[in-house]
Amino acid sequence: MNDKGEVCLGVAGAGRATELHMNALKRFGGVPVCYKHIIARRFEQVQVMKDRYGFINSSLNFDDLLNDPEIDVIDICTPPYVHEIMIERALKAGKHVICEKPLSGYFGSEGDEEPIGTKVLKALMYERVLENLERLRQTVETSDKMFMYAENFVYAPAIVKAAEIIKKKKSKILFAKGEESLKGSSSPVAGEWSKTGGGTFIRTGAHPLTAILWLKSVEAQTRGEKIKVVSVYADMETITNQLTDYEHRHIAARPHDVEDFGAVILTFSDKTKAMIMATDTLLGGSKNYVELYCNDAAINCKLTMANFMETYFLDEDRLDDVYISEMLPQKTGWNCPFLEDEIIRGYTDEMRDFIESIYYHRMPKSGFNLAYDTVKVIYAAYKSAELKMPVEL
Repeated sequence: MNDKGEVCLGVAGAGRATELHMNALKRFGGVPVCYKHIIARRFEQVQVMKDRYGFINSSLNFDDLLNDPEIDVIDICTPPYVHEIMIERALKAGKHVICEKPLSGYFGSEGDEEPIGTKVLKALMYERVLENLERLRQTVETSDKMFMYAENFVYAPAIVKAAEIIKKKKSKILFAKGEESLKGSSSPVAGEWSKTGGGTFIRTGAHPLTAILWLKSVEAQTRGEKIKVVSVYADMETITNQLTDYEHRHIAARPHDVEDFGAVILTFSDKTKAMIMATDTLLGGSKNYVELYCNDAAINCKLTMANFMETYFLDEDRLDDVYISEMLPQKTGWNCPFLEDEIIRGYTDEMRDFIESIYYHRMPKSGFNLAYDTVKVIYAAYKSAELKMPVEL
């Protein structure tokens, strides 16, 4: 911390994830935070973020975050292919780490035929990812600094309330279902396996998957049981590449060597089930939910589409800087605006937990084990889809 007793923050990245994290932090005033330094690859991009959020410094070099003795924590909001190296270097430099999902993935090795998403066997990717995860685990466990996994679903009020109910009633989740679907990504590299480590399932399906893994861990702890995923069965496909340019005009997804549809069935060691779906083929905004079928309750958690408010516009005059909803191409007609989006989708409590964990020297709710399990299941799903059979963990 600096001389003022503030938690000093450094941020790597200046895209959508940075916006979400910073907007959440701006709503949180419980612990003093100094926005010390932000870095990104492009000068114009990093300057916009520096000015918008009031960072003291900005640059294009990650080393500037590592070498600043005042910086306590580095928030990694970059594309996934640089997560591992940034995590390792930050921890070894004595910094706490916040890492946007996913933790890691397979982004190619020397000698791989390209494009790797269609040329490299998913079974090989699975083995390589597990090796990298174990190496990363060693780095995290031997560090005296905290690793915090930025999975906002774990902090979403509806998911938190579901966990509270499960704890109070000691409920058994017999079946869980989750989905995140939308029309694609705003990221220019979303269609490239070498940059994202996969398609829609790792990019968006990771959210409901992690929420369900976390809720099952809450159940296990409450009931004094040990519950883990023992089997993964998946179907993946690239659907939108069959469309003509005209038919594709409303869908932002441009998959090169990644999937734009994924459906995965999990079997847990207690013989319960879960199903997670993710697509880049949904128009009209983003759809995020988790549903729980319990022995003594039914719990439906809806993060979006929100229905707190409705608007109807005949034109978009003077609405340029008015945020209505994620992934909507226009604001005319009837819409359901996102209200308190950072709160409803969990970003505010996520960042509050992380900053308070540093300030008060306590462990965060979302840490390395959850991040590890999520990536392991995702790559088991990719392997399963390729083999067209279940993968035992």
